Amino acid sequence: MPDQLSEPAPPRIHGPVQTEDNVIGLGRKREAPAGPPSFEELFLDVHDRLYRALYFITGSSADAEELMQDAFLKLWERWDRRDTIDDAVGYLFRVALNGVRMRARRARVAGRKIVPTAGARDPFDDVNVQEDVRRMLRGISPRQRTAIVLTEIFGYSSEQAARIMGIKPTTVRVLASQGRAALRDG
Repeated sequence: MPDQLSEPAPPRIHGPVQTEDNVIGLGRKREAPAGPPSFEELFLDVHDRLYRALYFITGSSADAEELMQDAFLKLWERWDRRDTIDDAVGYLFRVALNGVRMRARRARVAGRKIVPTAGARDPFDDVNVQEDVRRMLRGISPRQRTAIVLTEIFGYSSEQAARIMGIKPTTVRVLASQGRAALRDG
């Protein structure tokens, strides 16, 4: 046998062989996208993560779906100016979370409008309270009633009430005290 130097046999490769221009058996080689993803690619990549995040925040599937759709709609409206948006994914999450906060704020405002405040009084309740007070005051003596009305309802001091009633301030305090005790017991 002649002495010839031969090259070793190439290793066996199982599967397609990649060359610079193509992949054997698979057609043209896929290239990495040259620019930013299309809106559809971004939607397919992000919508599931955004939905799950919103679902955990809101606790409602319907609210999460609606907030996600609103966020994508706002991005779609600005898609022709996407070069002004630094991070489209961050923008989507920020818009969606702002939507959550705005809904919570609107719910609080609506709740305040629906629930009557302490300042809003029902005039019929006032009539009922007046009747109850009258009935209770009729159950005590006229002097006790006068002392309570002057000191408790009209806010006079015991000295002022004594001058009005023509008695001593000590007597006014005793009558008011007896009248309150009778009202508590009655």
